[in-house]
This record gives sequence, structure tokens and C-alpha cells, in this order.
Amino acid sequence: MRIPVCTIALLAMLWAPAPLPRAAELAKVIAAVKPSVVAVGTFEKTRTPPVVFNGTGFAVGDGLTIVTNAHVVLDADAVPGRALGVIVTGAGAYEFRPAVAVELDREHDLALLRITGKPLAPLTLADSDQAAEGHTLAFTGYPLGMALGLNPATHRAMLAAVTPAFMPPLNARKLDPAIIGKLVSKPFAMFQIDGTAFPGNSGSPLYRSEDGSVVGIINMVWVRDPKGSPGSGPSGISYAIPSNFIRDLVNKQPAATNQERNTP
Repeated sequence: MRIPVCTIALLAMLWAPAPLPRAAELAKVIAAVKPSVVAVGTFEKTRTPPVVFNGTGFAVGDGLTIVTNAHVVLDADAVPGRALGVIVTGAGAYEFRPAVAVELDREHDLALLRITGKPLAPLTLADSDQAAEGHTLAFTGYPLGMALGLNPATHRAMLAAVTPAFMPPLNARKLDPAIIGKLVSKPFAMFQIDGTAFPGNSGSPLYRSEDGSVVGIINMVWVRDPKGSPGSGPSGISYAIPSNFIRDLVNKQPAATNQERNTP
């Protein structure tokens, strides 16, 4: 049976997979995302260097709320004279802004920080329930932290799997009452991606390559050799907390005051 060429062309268009974002388009998205991404760390006057950072965060909402991982900021200001804060970069200049942790969600490894001064450009939170395996994503942050300096880097990734956040031990003899309790209760789902995250990428926004909307936040990587150097262990399998958990936490926060917006 002969099929008209125009019909073949139409069928090819219908069956063809969606094209990956072109490099020029992704470059524009990255340029729009980077001003919203900050390094998260601490300031201590008597320390050398006085500013140390070990994680990433990004602005949401009114631009004065920073999202990061709870494990990045836990006990960050426990030492007298040490202050939690974020480092804002842009046009070759660095600015340390003090921050206050206003919400901690340890179950989902999330933290909200509040800063003052000029608001940053907030990133849009996408509906993470719409994210599907095979979607092309990217994440921007500070891999290896102080080792590579204040140079935000972007990595591409594919959403490889939606997987339970809790993985039971292989050996049943290792089950204890606490683990059994987690097995009985339904664990929340998180994203597994095929991009390589490093220490310092914790808190990086995971976003759609085509528009920069955030579907998750990087929080851990599968490490082959946890005793190796910081750059030798990551396996190329990383994990992210879905953005809907971020939205739930952000919605708990009151609107910023004029004083917060105007304080230099």
C-alpha cells in the first residue's frame, strides 16, 4: 500500500520525540538562573579566611527567602562569633549577607533562610508532580565549595527515576524498631538523576532546561568510596527533593516587611 509523502511526514512529526533544548536556549536559561543562586556558609572574623561556604541555596518568593538543605545549615552558628549567611555573586563582586534560619524541615532536608537588603530575582517553583522520568533538567551550584571558589557551575541531567526516599537494608537482621516504623509508614518520593553532584552542590536548584522553573533541590549523591577525596567518590547518581515540599515550607512564611526589603 502506498502512503502519500505528506502523510508520512505528518506521522513522523507526531511520533518524533520532543527535541532537547538547544545550547543557545539553555545558555539563556542558565544566565537567568545564576543571579538567583547563592553560596551558603558562615562568617567568623577571627578565622582565615573569615568567610567559608559549604553549600548552595537559591532565592524564591519575594527574593529575600533562600532555600537550601537543612544539613547545610545545622549548627552553622553554634560557635560563638560565627554567623550564618549567604554569598551573593555578580559582575565579579561578592557580597556576604547575614541570614537567619526561619524554618527547618529535617524530614525533607529543607531549610528556609531570611536575608535583608535588595531582593534577589526569585526562581519559579514548578509543580513537581508533573515531573516525569526522561525529562531533561539542569542544576546550578557550587561543586566542591571552597576548593573551586565562588564560581557557580551548571550540570545537565535527566530525571532517571522517582524513588522512595528511604531504602531498607539488604540484611533483615539489621532491621530495628525505628527502621520498621519507616517501612510501615509510606516514604515520600524523591528524584534520582543521572547527573554528578559534589559536596557543595547541596541546595542547588534542579530546574527544567527549557524555562528554568525549579522541580527540586539537590540534597545527596551516591558515593562509591566515601573514604576517598571529595572529588573521587561521586558516582553520577544524585538525588533531589521535589519542589512541592519547598512550596509547602515557603507558604508557612509571612510576607517580607519594608524594613527587610530596604535594609542595606
